[in-house]
Amino acid sequence: MKEVKIAPSILSADFAKMGEEVQSLQACGADMVHCDVMDGVFVNNITFGIKMVEDIRKLTTLPLDCHLMIVHPEKYVERFAKAGADIITVHYEACQDNLENVLRLIKSTGVKCGAVINPDTPVEKIKDVILLCDMVLVMSVFPGFGGQAFIPSVLDKVREIRAIIDESGKEIDLQIDGGITAENVSTVKEAGANVIVAGSAVFKASDRAEMIAKLKA
Repeated sequence: MKEVKIAPSILSADFAKMGEEVQSLQACGADMVHCDVMDGVFVNNITFGIKMVEDIRKLTTLPLDCHLMIVHPEKYVERFAKAGADIITVHYEACQDNLENVLRLIKSTGVKCGAVINPDTPVEKIKDVILLCDMVLVMSVFPGFGGQAFIPSVLDKVREIRAIIDESGKEIDLQIDGGITAENVSTVKEAGANVIVAGSAVFKASDRAEMIAKLKA
C-alpha cells in the first residue's frame, strides 16, 4: 500500500483568511492542499479561480492539488499550471471523449494530471486513461458543496481502480473526495485509496494537527 497522504480541501476554509488557513495546514502536517475550483456551470456552486491558486502558491511549499469542476477545462489548464498547480485533475463528465487529450495537455505543461469520476460514473469510462494519470480521483459525494455525507457504494469503484493500478505496477495515486471523517477513513484506505481529501473534518476540528494525524494513521 502506498503512503497515505492527507489533502485538506480549502473549500471548507475561511476565505477571508485564506493565507493563514493554508499556512496552518502546512504547520499541522497536511501533505497537499486541495483546491476545489467550481464555475457555477459544471456544478451548482462558484468558488475561486486562477488568482487564488497564484496567491496561495506564494504562501506554502505543499503541492497544490487543483480539482477543476468546470466546463471546458482545457481552456484553463495552462493558466492553472502557470499559477502554481502541481497536479490538475479534470472530470470525465466535463471532458467526455476529449479526456485523454486534456490529460496529455496537462502533462505537456510539466504538471501532474488526474482523471475524476462522479459517484454515478462507471470506472469503465476512464479505464483507457488510468495508466496515463498520475492520480485518479473518485468522488464520494456529488461535487458542488462541502459537508455532504459519504456515499459508501463508491468503495467498489475504489477497489476496481486500485486493482488496475496494482496490476500495472505504476506509481499512481488513488484519491477519494467527499464526506471523509475519522470514523470512515479506515474503510476508504482498506478499499485502496491513499490520498484522502478532507474539508469539514479538518477545518472544523478543534485540533487540526491531531485530526490530520488521525486521518493519516
